[in-house]
Amino acid sequence: MTAETSLPVQVVDTMEHLDGRHAGYRRAHARGACFTATFTPTGDAAKYTTAAHLSGEPVSATVRFSNGSGNPAMPDNQPGGRGMAVKFQLPDGTATDLIGVNLPRFLVATPEQFLDLVRALAADKDAGKGDQAHLQAFLAQNPGSVPAFQALGAMGVPASFGTTGYQALHAFIWVNADGDRQAVRYRWAPDLGEQNLDADQIADQEEQFLIGEFVERLKGGPVTFTLHVTLADPSDPTDDATRVWPADRPEIVVGQLAITGEVDDQDHWAAQIFDPTNVTPGVELSDDPLPRLRNAAYSVSYDRRSHGR
Repeated sequence: MTAETSLPVQVVDTMEHLDGRHAGYRRAHARGACFTATFTPTGDAAKYTTAAHLSGEPVSATVRFSNGSGNPAMPDNQPGGRGMAVKFQLPDGTATDLIGVNLPRFLVATPEQFLDLVRALAADKDAGKGDQAHLQAFLAQNPGSVPAFQALGAMGVPASFGTTGYQALHAFIWVNADGDRQAVRYRWAPDLGEQNLDADQIADQEEQFLIGEFVERLKGGPVTFTLHVTLADPSDPTDDATRVWPADRPEIVVGQLAITGEVDDQDHWAAQIFDPTNVTPGVELSDDPLPRLRNAAYSVSYDRRSHGR
């Protein structure tokens, strides 16, 4: 298989067909904005990982909030995916990324399923019937995806990027100084609490209000999130992001992120990649295949948008 027909290329091509090609924009989470932040670790992760940003002194970070669609014109005043990507600046000059979305589980378990899914969504768009026949056929063949779509259907419209919870979804492996290994999943909890708009409030909002609302909110002081980490049991699956772990698994609080203002150069940060495979010593990828697909698809998207395509 050539690079031109590789699965990541097929994924990006199909996403462009689904949401349109918008020159210079990401093929997913197209519209967003970046903000400066400081992450202060609690130190409670040090038992499990040597990762520099999860123990010791506070580190600076850049946070990108985004609408999930590949269409930058997609309105904010309707339910849908939202993203929170964080790039931590480490003491040695490197960086590591953590990517979250406002879903409790991912839509698919494998790269092949993801390609089948976007093809089904694109086929429904082409059919224009509104019956989602291709998506329904996909879900019948992939019942593990049904709970995520049920959660997607139950979404409200967030009052703010700062009142939304975000899950990293994929499992990662923490490694401590003794070489002990612990599977984990991350979630960001807004310290303002999760808040959605009611119907009257939605009607009062502009179509694209979330970035402006967050900028205005920051004028009143930092907006903070707490980073929670679930510690897996050895029996918990790490290779399937459609499956949540049991609710009784232990959870630790590993730090607080304080977002303080807009970045000085939005154009610079709009060009950057936030990559779930960009880990740091003390954190390893699990056997979940999707972060590697995301890395490859982001590279295809980056090459196209950086060339004005």
